[in-house]
Amino acid sequence: MSTRLRTTALAVFSALVTVLALAVGVPQPAQAAGSLPCDVYAAAGTPCVAAHSLVRALYSSYGGSLYQVRRASDGATRNIGLSVVGGYADAAAQDSFCAGTTCIITEIYDQSPRHNDLTVEGAGGAGAADVGAPADALPVTVGGHQVYGLEISAGMGYRDNSTSGVAVNGQAEGMYMVTSGTHVNGRCCFDYGNAETNNMDTGNGHMDAINFGTECWFSPCYGGGPWVQADLENGLFQSDAGYSKNSSNTGTGAMPFVTALLKNNGQNHFALKYGNAQSGGLTTTYSGGEPTTSGYSPMHQEGAIVLGTGGDNSNGSIGSFFEGVMTSGIPTDAADDLVQSNIVSVGYGGSTGSTGSLTPGSEISLRATTACCTGDYLRHQNDDAVLSTITSSSPALDKGDATWIVRRGLADSSCVSFESRNYPGDFLRHSNYQLYRRPMDGTALFRSDATFCPTAGKSGTGTSFASYNYPTRFLRHYDYTAYIASDGGSHAFDSATSWADDVSWVVSGPWAP
Repeated sequence: MSTRLRTTALAVFSALVTVLALAVGVPQPAQAAGSLPCDVYAAAGTPCVAAHSLVRALYSSYGGSLYQVRRASDGATRNIGLSVVGGYADAAAQDSFCAGTTCIITEIYDQSPRHNDLTVEGAGGAGAADVGAPADALPVTVGGHQVYGLEISAGMGYRDNSTSGVAVNGQAEGMYMVTSGTHVNGRCCFDYGNAETNNMDTGNGHMDAINFGTECWFSPCYGGGPWVQADLENGLFQSDAGYSKNSSNTGTGAMPFVTALLKNNGQNHFALKYGNAQSGGLTTTYSGGEPTTSGYSPMHQEGAIVLGTGGDNSNGSIGSFFEGVMTSGIPTDAADDLVQSNIVSVGYGGSTGSTGSLTPGSEISLRATTACCTGDYLRHQNDDAVLSTITSSSPALDKGDATWIVRRGLADSSCVSFESRNYPGDFLRHSNYQLYRRPMDGTALFRSDATFCPTAGKSGTGTSFASYNYPTRFLRHYDYTAYIASDGGSHAFDSATSWADDVSWVVSGPWAP
């Protein structure tokens, strides 16, 4: 029997024991500290019918594969599993398999006994067939382990139109996903949840999915978002009226890790919640009736599962996905709270445990060595890479913006790339010679623009970083803005004056932990 089949058998047996015990009124023990989200929901009588994650097991007994990657060099595929049963993704297996080439994610496995696996989405009523997401676009530390999340750019998405156990025709269900407020846009539709089975818009109430982004479908929306909304088809709903009735719901802002939750009884009630996936509990932003427009009460779900697009494959959105589940029936608030506590305990985005070196995984800050600016550090401010004074009394935001995680070079593993500490999946890259913070989109151009090759400091101090695709140009600060610059040239930032000092950096410990 395969590992996946053994895991399924254990999960089915466990679920049957729980259901029988509940049916005869046998008291259930308190949830064990090591219980994972689908263990929690099963014990509450609302078992998972879908459990997708690229970073960890969602059942304590799960030991199968999380996802599949395909490499560009020869088209070969490999399943990426767990380091231990009930543990975290074996990212080292992906790194080894994809070394010297690139990989995309072709399938995301369902850990539940339903086997509702997600594959790259085909064409729909509003979008051409999607492509797989780059496998290395979203490195992240979870539970102290280096793993990879799923970073969706426009034109990417995953789906399963032939599922088992997912709610249909007004049945009750709940769902959550862990996503990010730093990688969002206002286009339709970064969704996870229940969708049509034919990739078409088949009418009001035929979807029941979490949406996360900055698109305000029904005005007014408060604040700038992103908001957790319900995509119930033909609208992103913050209440029964569509628009927000909660003026305090201004969105999550640029929160790096967000728990987004939706539950719907399929008849006359749905609720929306969100939380910081790194700390604290859940906040309910709406709990009330279904939309008052016809078609939503009762709901008409079709039971497909979508990730990264709308029900008709509207695929202009961007987003991040780390884990998510769907349940049979509506989970209790107490179960939701336990799941949130478990998510927080994982330590999303925690320290890599390595600092102050150019070893991949190390967290660093880069200090200028020019006489004018020895207290200044390379940071991002909004999207621009700039030089800024950072001290122990600087705001936490500034310290975070001046902290980078060293990654293997996206274009060449013998070089390095710099991931933002505050914006998971965003890297330092050049465009038209200027440096910016940008989300990794998987293209060859991005990989080259975001790769820098260290060499001895040109001034005799520190380290200089040559652009991978412009090797005579080095990472330089000029007039407090960062560029890749040559030693003399037609641009002002190519000035030979103090060039050697300006391209020499001290690799220091990180300002943010």
